[in-house]
Amino acid sequence: MRTKQLVLTALFAALTAIGAFLKIQIPVEGIPAITLQFFFTAMAGVLLGAKYGAISQAVYVLLGLVGLPIFTMGGGFSYVLQPSFGFLVGLIPSAWVIGTLCKNAKSFWPMALGILAGLAVLYLIGTPYMGLILNLYLGKGMSVWQIVRAGCLLYLPGDVLKIVVCTALCLALRSRLPKALAAA
Repeated sequence: MRTKQLVLTALFAALTAIGAFLKIQIPVEGIPAITLQFFFTAMAGVLLGAKYGAISQAVYVLLGLVGLPIFTMGGGFSYVLQPSFGFLVGLIPSAWVIGTLCKNAKSFWPMALGILAGLAVLYLIGTPYMGLILNLYLGKGMSVWQIVRAGCLLYLPGDVLKIVVCTALCLALRSRLPKALAAA
């Protein structure tokens, strides 16, 4: 790993950690606050590519698991028992999918659809994990519909907004910083 790749990978791991604590409240009843973790995951995938985007997210998750309080509710290995931990694990393949699909994206829709595919991967990993922890470990007895609603549907409006902003920002950064991001 070259110095530039190392620095950019560490930067996006740090941005994802910061994004866990940056919350935007949507002024609509029943819609939870948006954190910027997925926003920075998507940026990592688009700007660093599949390999280094995924590595940046793996670094973030591993740092939290070893005890750094960089997850929304702290850190440490016991975090694997949090219902939201599956979404943290899902950031890694999500960044890889985004990096793969957005590698040659030069316009809004191809990039936005690539990021949307990464979001789908995140939901497909995080939501079942959340259901398992809630039902099997915590004994909540939630239905599949309740789990999908709590893990996906409530967050979808904010995630779509993040995709739009991330796509526009990444397209602007790619055009203005092509040399700095080349082979990142």
